[in-house]
Amino acid sequence: MPFITTVDGTEIFYKDWGPKDAQPIVFHHGWPLSADDWDAQMMFFLGEGYRVIAHDRRGHGRSTQTDTGNEMDTYAADVAGLTDALDLKDAVHIGHSTGGGEVARYVARAKPGRVAKAVLVSAVPPIMLKTDANPGGLPIEVFDGIRAGVAANRAQLYVDFPTGPFYGFNREGATVYQGVIDNWYRQGMMGGIKAHYDCVKAFSETDFTEDLKAIAVPVLVLHGDDDQVVPYQDAGVLSAKLVQNGTLKIYPGYPHGMLTTHADVINPDLLAFVKG
Repeated sequence: MPFITTVDGTEIFYKDWGPKDAQPIVFHHGWPLSADDWDAQMMFFLGEGYRVIAHDRRGHGRSTQTDTGNEMDTYAADVAGLTDALDLKDAVHIGHSTGGGEVARYVARAKPGRVAKAVLVSAVPPIMLKTDANPGGLPIEVFDGIRAGVAANRAQLYVDFPTGPFYGFNREGATVYQGVIDNWYRQGMMGGIKAHYDCVKAFSETDFTEDLKAIAVPVLVLHGDDDQVVPYQDAGVLSAKLVQNGTLKIYPGYPHGMLTTHADVINPDLLAFVKG
């Protein structure tokens, strides 16, 4: 399996499919998942002739189960190491949830010529945590509860989360796909508990405001208005205003995991932005 080794010895697993001379699209997954969460998008864009790349964040999936470096600066540095190793130019970086934070930090610091466009899907920026400067955020007790669940019984949490709020399967009339729940659980349990515990702080408390302001390439921001994990008004709406060249699209009734539940709608929208 393909890996790169970072400066601290961490092995980062990645997939790299499609023509090497085609425009690259790099996918950044959410917590606590893996590159496999992008299956629907990888297959779609591969069929459209693009080079598609997705990695497992450190501590997640098939990458090293690190007990250090589980924060956004290191995540972004790991991505820079991957893009350098593959010598990616004019890439489109697409991030979901925590991966959207990773995209914001990486793109804001990327070498000239590396990035053409960026997409934030149901993403955590600008900052999830409620503070005096961010009164619309979520209270620290929400994230303390997630940490407690990870530490006490991660396996059960990783059943409850996709069964309920992540895909909106707890909504009346929702079509529930057991395979999707099982796949979420599978991906989560592949990763390391220490990295997943630490990542809660990374996705909830990191302030991406200055990163977003620094991004000059076109940015597409997609969010569902029934996102029960990352409420859209304090996330997507604000992020689209902070970047220099942002476009916002809100999907009525769509959940946090809309890339899976509504791939038939989201994928063509992503393609239109990439081509545009």
